[in-house]
Amino acid sequence: MPQITRIGVMTSGGDSPGMNAAIRAVVRSAIFAGLDVFGIYRGYEGMIDNQIEQMYSNSVSNIIQRGGTILKTARSKRFMDYNGRLQAYNNLREHNIEALVTIGGNGTFTGASIFDKEFDFPIIGLPGTIDNDLYGTDATIGYDTAVNTVVEAADKIRDTANSHERLFFIEVMGRDAGFIALRSGIACGAEFILVPETTTYIDNLTRLLKHDWRRSKTSGIVIVAEGDDMGGAYEVARKVKEKLPEMDARVTILGHVQRGGSPSAYDRVLASTLGFVAVRGLLQGHRGEMAGIVNKEVVFTSFDKAIKHNKDINKEMLEMSRILAL
Repeated sequence: MPQITRIGVMTSGGDSPGMNAAIRAVVRSAIFAGLDVFGIYRGYEGMIDNQIEQMYSNSVSNIIQRGGTILKTARSKRFMDYNGRLQAYNNLREHNIEALVTIGGNGTFTGASIFDKEFDFPIIGLPGTIDNDLYGTDATIGYDTAVNTVVEAADKIRDTANSHERLFFIEVMGRDAGFIALRSGIACGAEFILVPETTTYIDNLTRLLKHDWRRSKTSGIVIVAEGDDMGGAYEVARKVKEKLPEMDARVTILGHVQRGGSPSAYDRVLASTLGFVAVRGLLQGHRGEMAGIVNKEVVFTSFDKAIKHNKDINKEMLEMSRILAL
């Protein structure tokens, strides 16, 4: 493999706290290694439109604490077409860029895998998604911050739930995976946690809620992942209200507030570590892989495996959460 002298870095898909810390680590690690590094704005869309600029050490000053991504992000339908990918490749070659670091999730890595195979182009991915749904890393960049955001909001809602003796259904992100719901639900002492990985039985839920109220509970929190099979928090609340009309129930949708905010210390360190590792990995010949940390050890997992292998949710923790909420 020819020696790499120029690399690009980009963010793609949904933003997550810690992306800026990862960009900073990639840029400065590359410069330390004697490489030129180029920022690609707006993900694959920017690659197709040639929105590519060289970055320097001061380009990433004072960003480690910032949420979002200074390189912006977008989803690209054009990149799904071969002609779009060819245009992107030609733009990279115009800048003599020989390898890429992509920061994103499933869609980002799917595109990267195809691009690598079609154009023989070395790419390392960093897991940047709040959903924590990628195989090959214990945590994704942004997940810890998103959980902390949910817990902070749920704690405040708990105050008003107690004051008014209400039941609150709080919907959190997680269309296909319930990791945010599970961890935040345990942390805020939720009475119930509903996730896509398990079936929600309304009769069982209402029976247990009624049991709780009979044992003198006067308020409660139910954390609902948006991908729950009942259709989200509003639908769950509606069905519960039909069976328990005496309960004063409210719904809160946290939405995109979970994506924003200053990254936690954990996410800053994770992003910095993986950004450094990505540059070193490219120079060592890694390609078509995602860099992650499993059991405190750096591992490289093929894009195909990271995308297609489901990361299992810990169902024992679901059971534990219910026991602790009694």
